[in-house]
Amino acid sequence: MNVLILGSGGREHALGWKIAKSDKLKQLYFAPGNAGTSAVGENLDLNPENFEDVKSTVLERQIGLVVVGPEAPLVAGIVDFFKADKNLQSVGIIGPSKLGATLEGSKDFAKAFMQKHNIPTAGYLSVTKDNLDAGFSFLESVKAPYVLKADGLAAGKGVLIIDNISEAKLELKSMIEGKFGEASSTVVIEEFLDGIELSVFVLTDGTSYLRLPEAKDYKRIGEGDKGLNTGGMGAVSPVPFAGEDFLQKVEDKIIKPTIDGFKKDNIDYKGFVFIGLMNIDGEPFVIEYNVRMGDPETEVVIPRIETDLLDILDATAKGTLSEKTIQLNPQYATTVMLVSGGYPEAYEKDKEITGLENCQDSIIFHAGTGVKDGNIVTKGGRVIAVTTLADKMNDALATSFKNADNIQFDKKNYRKDIGFDLQ
Repeated sequence: MNVLILGSGGREHALGWKIAKSDKLKQLYFAPGNAGTSAVGENLDLNPENFEDVKSTVLERQIGLVVVGPEAPLVAGIVDFFKADKNLQSVGIIGPSKLGATLEGSKDFAKAFMQKHNIPTAGYLSVTKDNLDAGFSFLESVKAPYVLKADGLAAGKGVLIIDNISEAKLELKSMIEGKFGEASSTVVIEEFLDGIELSVFVLTDGTSYLRLPEAKDYKRIGEGDKGLNTGGMGAVSPVPFAGEDFLQKVEDKIIKPTIDGFKKDNIDYKGFVFIGLMNIDGEPFVIEYNVRMGDPETEVVIPRIETDLLDILDATAKGTLSEKTIQLNPQYATTVMLVSGGYPEAYEKDKEITGLENCQDSIIFHAGTGVKDGNIVTKGGRVIAVTTLADKMNDALATSFKNADNIQFDKKNYRKDIGFDLQ
């Protein structure tokens, strides 16, 4: 089978790294990919959001399965595009329909879905310019800190958590007026949930599902979870505080009602479900849905899957996932993300990366990298994820940190305390 992975980050490299091990694979392509993905497949100069170009490539290269990495093509309706085109209907595609992708594309839609299907989540109010006063009143009715979420996609930066009521009101008004562009023309105000965060991942064909390894990621740029939010600075899997009792609650109270909700609401969904959770005194509450794998969580979840990933993705696309099981590696996987200096604000690109050949006992997943004048260089804010498997979390972390030191580029930055709260 020929496979096309859409996207260019560490998530896509990790998915491709695993798919490349499958006996079912003939040829693997990435669009557009990065400097690392070219080692396991062929990179194509292709924009995943240009559906006509994607179609041409799929037909020309006889692609049997398309794996959509990032959320933007899903929210834009790439799955619907495939289903509506008679030349593409026989091609498997991993991802939800446009309606399903609205779970990530609209916080308001996701909250209404949870409310409808009795899935535990924080109390909320959706606010636009037309009910701004009601938004101010809702803020006054809940306790600090105050959680403001841009309804639409905001590249992971559309969530504010504010301690001061006056500041919260100002930020609410600023968001409604366009702080995050069209994404914050509607703002979801949520009650703050005081607990510890983790993510659970599911692969579903819309009827059956397989639960993938859970993970905890670290969003803040600074050690001790201080500073600005990022796309993710590192991750750990499994999560020590998420035992089988807790995960069974997640399955019963969240995963099963979510999959049943897809069926009841006629949502066509064949792909990954990322469920961001808060563990509050042993009870799970949903913070958010994403309709694809997370990054850098993919870099610790995928290496722990021992089953042939292409086989279960193919079954997902064909609607036969109930026939499959999944085997997991019981070891810890840890990943440390190397980022460009200045990230998540302004940063420079095209910094030469050296020392990759000195890394031992870790898997190096490229995120924001490219090739210039024959050298591997930085192309993004998040540059490389260093993933290690070991029987003990601290041993895995020690090796990841050691190899993070071995890799060099100008103004390199990384957090040296990934897993600090799990010790």
